[in-house]
Amino acid sequence: MRRVLKLAAAGAAATLVLAACGDAPDSNDGETNGAPAQTGDAGTQDGADETADQTGDDTAGATEGATEGAAGGDASDFKACMVSDSGGFDDQSFNQSGKEGMDSAEEDLGISTQEVESQSDADYVTNVNNLVAQDCNLTIGVGFLLQTAIRDAAREHPETNFALIDSAFSEDDFSPAEIDNAKPILFNTAEASFLAGYVAAGMTESGTVATFGGMDLPSVNIFMDGFADGIAKYNEDNDTDVNLLGWNKDSQSGSFSGDFENQSQGQTLTEQFIAQGADIVMPVAGPVGLGAAAAADAADGVKIIWVDSDGFLTAEGYGHLMLTSVMKQIGPAVHDTIQATIDGGFTNEPYVGTLENDGVGIAEFHDFDGDVPQELKDKVEEYKQQIISGELEIESVNSPQQ
Repeated sequence: MRRVLKLAAAGAAATLVLAACGDAPDSNDGETNGAPAQTGDAGTQDGADETADQTGDDTAGATEGATEGAAGGDASDFKACMVSDSGGFDDQSFNQSGKEGMDSAEEDLGISTQEVESQSDADYVTNVNNLVAQDCNLTIGVGFLLQTAIRDAAREHPETNFALIDSAFSEDDFSPAEIDNAKPILFNTAEASFLAGYVAAGMTESGTVATFGGMDLPSVNIFMDGFADGIAKYNEDNDTDVNLLGWNKDSQSGSFSGDFENQSQGQTLTEQFIAQGADIVMPVAGPVGLGAAAAADAADGVKIIWVDSDGFLTAEGYGHLMLTSVMKQIGPAVHDTIQATIDGGFTNEPYVGTLENDGVGIAEFHDFDGDVPQELKDKVEEYKQQIISGELEIESVNSPQQ
């Protein structure tokens, strides 16, 4: 019988996830209650990102985009375009990972590319429309915040294709919107975050760990859901009482910095957590996580769990703090979506990254590898395999349905 860790609360934002799921690209990479320290603004999305090695099969099924084979089989005539959210392409997080996927496709496939950085949410519609006017065959938006701009552009321009990282498409009333020429690229990060939560609970010396988000969004909260479940499972297995600050899975409420840019707010939140005894913190906030790392660096013995990419490699100057990272293979998913579009195989069926298809995972322990007990490593690997096989199912109201 499958064991299910349930996340009880639901909200309108959960309807933003589509029920379908695409085939995965081939890639290899590597809960408790906590009183929220602070609550920020609700908004529309983060996400996260990822650096990794990979290429492979992409998607099939569902309704095909109106411009199947837009490149006519000649990759040199194909133009892929991308719009960042306000974090920019050097965010050391999900925007950067998306651009790395574009760069990889340009080098491997011989296509032309065009990227535009958004400075604020006021830029999204203009940036998307400007790229469409430049005859882009595929326009990709990075992050939930671009959902409305990409959705509306796809409907206005059925002759070309679009994709959106970290969000499905919804109407203004939050009901699902299925658009023939628009593909969601999603990640079930609850699975990998469960493993990270288990590691955190096994490695804390104080018995208290913490997490916070950039904004109150499904693509952010899903990380914290899985993290809380992993801590709860460790407590169940070991009869411990590791405490989680910053997120309550039952009420779906917790601490948020309010955006993905204000690093000082991330530093303040983390300092508050440290003052409450936390010695491991997982910021789910893009560049705001660098503020958390600064606070950890100024404290004694505090570790960080990064998200989207391997923070040991991407969070410059803070690699020595990174216990592990919850990674999304955004770059490979972008590369494969471009490849499929060139080959005439674009569909609107969502791609969903999971542990099974290597779309999500946790990073190596790097400098902390010798500190993590082999017994803990073995248990984490055991649970990873149980999740992949379906014996252990990690459920979140924010997960893409599969």
